[in-house]
Amino acid sequence: MSEHDGRSAGPPAEYEALLARLHATEAAAEQIGTRPNETAICEELAGFLFRNLCDAVAVDLRAEDGRLNRIAAAGAVGLLAARPGGSPSVRAVDGGHPLSEWTVLASGTPVHLLSVPLPARNRVYGEVVAVRAQGRFSDHEAATIHFTARLAAMHLGHARELAATEDTAMHLQRALVSEPGRPHPNLEMASRYLPVGTGALVGGDWFETVRLHFGRTLLVVGDVMGHGLAAAVDMNAYRSTLRDVAATDLAPHRVLRQLDALVAEDPARRPATCLLVRVDPTRGVADFASAGHLPPAVFGADSTAALVEVPVGPPLGTGVGGYEGITRAITTEETLLMFTDGLVERRGEDIDVSLARLAGLRLPVGAAVEELVDAVVAGLDARHAEDDVAVLAARIRRRRA
Repeated sequence: MSEHDGRSAGPPAEYEALLARLHATEAAAEQIGTRPNETAICEELAGFLFRNLCDAVAVDLRAEDGRLNRIAAAGAVGLLAARPGGSPSVRAVDGGHPLSEWTVLASGTPVHLLSVPLPARNRVYGEVVAVRAQGRFSDHEAATIHFTARLAAMHLGHARELAATEDTAMHLQRALVSEPGRPHPNLEMASRYLPVGTGALVGGDWFETVRLHFGRTLLVVGDVMGHGLAAAVDMNAYRSTLRDVAATDLAPHRVLRQLDALVAEDPARRPATCLLVRVDPTRGVADFASAGHLPPAVFGADSTAALVEVPVGPPLGTGVGGYEGITRAITTEETLLMFTDGLVERRGEDIDVSLARLAGLRLPVGAAVEELVDAVVAGLDARHAEDDVAVLAARIRRRRA
């Protein structure tokens, strides 16, 4: 007899099952939780289990009222149409974690159903329902399903934490980028703040109004370089400093000089662009000054736009100074539009082309200021912009006869 006689021709079945389980867990770690979104995580879990272990699978999340809502399903969803009745058998796998299982009839054919909780951080987010039309799940397969459920639950916890953080950040952003303050009653105002994407954190785009003496109002739009909480903190610091300087009632270009000198004293402060416009409704004039910011647009009575050629100085915080101002007449039939670069800029496109698109807009004649801003946002598809968008519009109110 050969020395190989009687020896197994291949690895034991238990070894093969363990190896398959290891490969499955490695694949699950790569394929589940690729996006920090509850629905996406549930869809990835359902898809993975269907491709590897189940004929049908569903992922249900528990709502605040305790009810289970089906978020994702894959495979022969008809097998999931009815939940089994009666008391299930309970099997402990993977460290003693209990799994509920039933054998039920689907169209007269026995199928095996496994219910696995989604546990993480002492909380159960819901459950996974896995169905196999032929045969029961082995212990290794059940343990793999449990592992993927725990993995998905961990990602669900992270996704909910991220969503809560983003919600807090958005409330902070909206508090910082508040509606315009107390403009003179002779001005009609409208503003918009549109964060980039649905999950954007706070950034440095902002607008402000400062009420001055003699019925004048200072309009401000600015953009701190960068994103995140640090940019938002610097943005708020710019706004506070601007209010203090503007209270001295200097001309806009002198406000920028003072602001630049003060900000330059703090080397940790991020640079920022800024556009100031001081509107005097009584005289029908506006004074402009820019610190590295894009020019404003003025929409006429026919709702066509013209860009205002404002001398552009360096961004604030450089300490270089050199800001200049211009004065332009403005009538009750014209609407001033100030904005941050996210409104017009598109990746890979020259800024002159971007500004020409704004100037080429043809808006409804006679539109109110709010309607005009809505039309600009829609015309430039600003809700799908690649950067945050801040818009501030103003029109001198007609005097009553």
